Amino acid sequence: MRYRALALPAVAFAALALTITPPVGAPTAWADSVTTTIPVVSPVGVAITPDGSRAYVTNYGDGKVSVIDTATNTVTGTPITVGSRPWGVAFTPDGTRAYVANQFSTSVSVIDTATNTVTPITVGGGAWDVAIAPDGTRAYVTSGGSNKVSVIDTATNTVTGTPITVGTEPQGVAFTPDGTRAYVTNFGSNTVSVIDTATNTVTGTPITVGTNPQGVAFTPDGTRAYVTNFGSDTVSVIDTATNTVTGTPTPVGNGPRSVAITPDGTRVYVTNYLADTVSVIDTATNTVTGTPTPVGTGPNDVAITPDGTRAYVTNYGDGTVSVIAISKPNPQPPTFGSSGSS
Repeated sequence: MRYRALALPAVAFAALALTITPPVGAPTAWADSVTTTIPVVSPVGVAITPDGSRAYVTNYGDGKVSVIDTATNTVTGTPITVGSRPWGVAFTPDGTRAYVANQFSTSVSVIDTATNTVTPITVGGGAWDVAIAPDGTRAYVTSGGSNKVSVIDTATNTVTGTPITVGTEPQGVAFTPDGTRAYVTNFGSNTVSVIDTATNTVTGTPITVGTNPQGVAFTPDGTRAYVTNFGSDTVSVIDTATNTVTGTPTPVGNGPRSVAITPDGTRVYVTNYLADTVSVIDTATNTVTGTPTPVGTGPNDVAITPDGTRAYVTNYGDGTVSVIAISKPNPQPPTFGSSGSS
């Protein structure tokens, strides 16, 4: 198991008058670039409001959340005090609340985004990540210290029912787009647990993936889940119809940690924590396209704006957030047919 220090435990040039066709099945090349670097104290988690106007960043070292204005890419206002060692953060679909998982205080802080006031909720040991159901009624929180997932009723902001037992050291969690299932990465048992959200019980056999799975994200159509394997430097792709890994895991950079998918479902962004880069996977081929984008030191989390034009990457090692401009695919050169008229 490999860790960089983190208190706890990613043109085509014009042809002459010839037909130039890329090899069939070759990944499309993109030219993403970092356009802005924003200073933030010990940034770890990041989420973007549904309207795309703000990015909330958890400050792991000082128990706060910084708010970035995405129009100016500057931190706005005073950081919001939450619990000890905040990690994951997620928004309700209407953007009125942000839920923050606090590792050391075993709690979730609920931020009212209109007033930045905070309501704490006690959960199980070592709250790690948090995801909000698509209908906004529930928050699922992974607790690495207790091997469980707590379910919060967002109407009352209380834990409901008995925490759900999953694998060893659960970390990442995400809902399918239809909200019927939640997938949980189990860092210590190299598996993914699938929770039936109607019954809040684990369904089927845990899915074996790579070593030390951490991040998980779904394509917009919900047919595939992408899982980062921190210990084996790969990304596993799960077919959600069969809950089996499809194909060979995709090699990425050293220490892949988090993952986010563009709104159009064509690209997967992966933070390579030990390589200080972000890799991009083409979902048509499940291969890495282009050269990994250099970011700051220790890139941990990544979130993509709703319009798909930018990715925000937290760099824990140097206290920055990198803003990546997401490029459009380079157009294929025109095909020149024979001239003349019939």
